[in-house]
Amino acid sequence: MVHVLVLGATPDDPPPGLPETDTGATYAFADEAETLAVALPTADAILHWSNRTSLLRAAWPAAARLRWIHATGIGIEWSLFPELVESDVILTNCRGVFDETLPEYVLALLLALAKDLHAMVRDQDARRWRHRPLRALVGQRATVVGAGSLGRATARLLRSIGMGVILVGRRGRDDPDDGPIRAAEDLPTILPQTDALVLITPLTAQTRGLIDADALGALPDGALIVNMGRGPVLDEAALVEELRSGRLGGAALDVFEVEPLPLASPLWGLPNVIVSPHIGGDVPGWEGWFSRSFLEELLRFVAGEPLRNVVDKRLGYAPL
Repeated sequence: MVHVLVLGATPDDPPPGLPETDTGATYAFADEAETLAVALPTADAILHWSNRTSLLRAAWPAAARLRWIHATGIGIEWSLFPELVESDVILTNCRGVFDETLPEYVLALLLALAKDLHAMVRDQDARRWRHRPLRALVGQRATVVGAGSLGRATARLLRSIGMGVILVGRRGRDDPDDGPIRAAEDLPTILPQTDALVLITPLTAQTRGLIDADALGALPDGALIVNMGRGPVLDEAALVEELRSGRLGGAALDVFEVEPLPLASPLWGLPNVIVSPHIGGDVPGWEGWFSRSFLEELLRFVAGEPLRNVVDKRLGYAPL
């Protein structure tokens, strides 16, 4: 029998659909140090539902039976710590759950920037009639940084509306389904040809600060930026300077260096910025998608089959 510890939830407020009986697993819940100390020694698997990484790290020596952790999210940097990385414990994530809804949101944000919708709402609030030409996305060149399932799904959607898309990953290769994938080291030659830069990359040692002042400066005048990955991938201070100058066309940001975005951040007041509160692919019922992702992996774990969305703990993401 597999003993599952749900970390970051309680029996009174469990993840949707849990605990269940179909897999034959037993469930315990821990949301603070005392309950974790009781449940961890007998846990074979952890569903890391809400960030309690500091508690888990402190109790790690008691994880004698632990073989697998499932992190609820796509980006998993928040769940990693050195002892986990060095261990034989398998880490999986929820890759795939937002592959339809998040690309829709990327397209919505790009359209909002191109069609000046945020300014139009301000005009409506002021009862101001202001005619002006709007920007087309058809024929524009998008660079999608992040070649995981989300990045690939986004690239397909943008191509479907007539944008030219370059997909950028950690390393360059030819993909049988998605065509050429350029290496991140090629960005200095790619960015000057980019009308819309879309960031959907995990936060790793290699991606932290990837889009810095030099990278932003390489973008052509009027370029648009959408960040759906992690805030520290993008240098916010450098972005503010570029946006204040009016050189870039605008930015839509769903993630930030500090979340929630501090009230003092200049991003709130810039007219060419859309501030989005890390809602990416979230639609009604999205938390249940995380539960289903876990249960799909749990069935494999109980059956002794290989798990699907296995994270390379040293790279910091689940490679395709």
